[in-house]
Amino acid sequence: MKPVYLIANGDLRLSANQKCEAAQAAMERQIVAAVEREGRTVVRAHGYDRKKKHSFIDSQKYGMEVFKNIPADAPLIVAEAVWQYSHHLLHGLLTHRGPILTLANWSGTWPGLVGMLNLNGSLTKAGVAHSTLWSETFEDDFFKDGLKRWLKSGRIEHDTSHVRPLAECKVPAAAAQLGRRFAREFKTEKAIMGVFDEGCMGMYNAIIPDELLHGTGVFKERLSQSTLYAKMLTVSDTEARGVLSWLMKKGLRLNLGSDEASDLTERQVLEQCKMYIAAVRLADEFGCATIGIQYQQGLKDLAPASDLVEGMLNNASRPPVFREGTRQELYPGEPLPHFNEVDECAGLDGLITARLWRKLGFAPENTLHDLRWGRHFKGGGVDAYVWVLLISGAAPPEHFVGGWKGASSERQPSMYFRLGGGTLKGISKPGWIVWSRVYVAEGRLKFDTGLAEVVALPREETEERWRLTTSQWPIMHAVFQGITRDQMMARHPSNHIQVVYAPDKAAARRGLLAKAAAMRELGLEAFVCGDLS
Repeated sequence: MKPVYLIANGDLRLSANQKCEAAQAAMERQIVAAVEREGRTVVRAHGYDRKKKHSFIDSQKYGMEVFKNIPADAPLIVAEAVWQYSHHLLHGLLTHRGPILTLANWSGTWPGLVGMLNLNGSLTKAGVAHSTLWSETFEDDFFKDGLKRWLKSGRIEHDTSHVRPLAECKVPAAAAQLGRRFAREFKTEKAIMGVFDEGCMGMYNAIIPDELLHGTGVFKERLSQSTLYAKMLTVSDTEARGVLSWLMKKGLRLNLGSDEASDLTERQVLEQCKMYIAAVRLADEFGCATIGIQYQQGLKDLAPASDLVEGMLNNASRPPVFREGTRQELYPGEPLPHFNEVDECAGLDGLITARLWRKLGFAPENTLHDLRWGRHFKGGGVDAYVWVLLISGAAPPEHFVGGWKGASSERQPSMYFRLGGGTLKGISKPGWIVWSRVYVAEGRLKFDTGLAEVVALPREETEERWRLTTSQWPIMHAVFQGITRDQMMARHPSNHIQVVYAPDKAAARRGLLAKAAAMRELGLEAFVCGDLS
């Protein structure tokens, strides 16, 4: 029998790859042992680099070298215990003829699950056939049975019975009419999506082809992060301090220190305040209804991270920004929807959500999160599988317990952000949300949506979940209605998930169906996931 080849994709950032090497190696030992128990041998297609001190594929260039030594028809496992840049591998997977298995450990510590979901979404968009598995121990029946099927047939089918086309759902006439009417107005009015450099961290699945986007009435304004940085240089220290003063008066807690290398400093926060002002002014200058900042390659070497900026932008109650040299406030009383990591799918979703929610009379604040990890929790009135939804700071304070007074800002981890910068951290308030995802598959735009309840967990459980993931980031405890853990993983074609609150469950259901109807009217194939009852 043919040997099974194994590859491990990683980050572009050396510090992240070095820090995550041990977790990757531990997972691979478990995977190799599981494959060998089935009587097969494993060949790791690339080795440990003693100079770099890690064994990851860390660039597209290196990825192409690795694939030269992998037989095109070999069974191939992509093993992910960490965050990964999908473009490092996509070229090789596009032309690989053998069966492909993406595989992640069920851990939130280093976001391998998130990385695998991004790769799965990228492969889905590219039309590359693949199977996927996940496991906490690599000894459970779900994993072992799936691995056996893949080794035997090269394919694994998962249960997705929770998914229904919108056409098969009973949509109340009022919701359907509202959605269709909104979509026609939206498409007629048109909107501009400001994109500060596409393709953040190789997220191919996060780029909507222009010809697909145009059908919705949205058009890209391609901007550069260098433009954003240049605009930051025109913002005065006085203006930046004005934003900081506003935040402090609202009750934001800044966890400040004096060491630029490891602490969040006032200087870093003031730079973020300048970025916030610059972003709003550029959005106004180019007529953007929504913007996305990449914040990774390039900008991260010039300025602090943009996460505090993103959270402010996504909130209706935010520091006022005035057109340069005037007292004309820009986007007064409204969020300027920001799509984290330039995820254009989230950008389209977020803009439509904000505007439709205003029509419904609901709070418009919405954000993407990473579908990071989860586990079952029982206690305090909760007995359910509770997911950790986590993002690096783009969540609006309107989503938090206590609003601005319940928010804090902590330094982004040095392994990712050498120049620091604060997050916008908080615990999402209990209530009902509509979750969704716009994605590309089979050459067209598609849309999945469902209901979830955000639950309150004991403080010690929240702190434990933060400790097991990323403690500096905002967190949401979500229970997806009528969807198991494995069904969610099997279907969700992205690392990101969009969320918005509704006043209650009935309002969430009404908003969900109106939004799904709007998406269908805009040309997206819409699906409802889970239980709406």
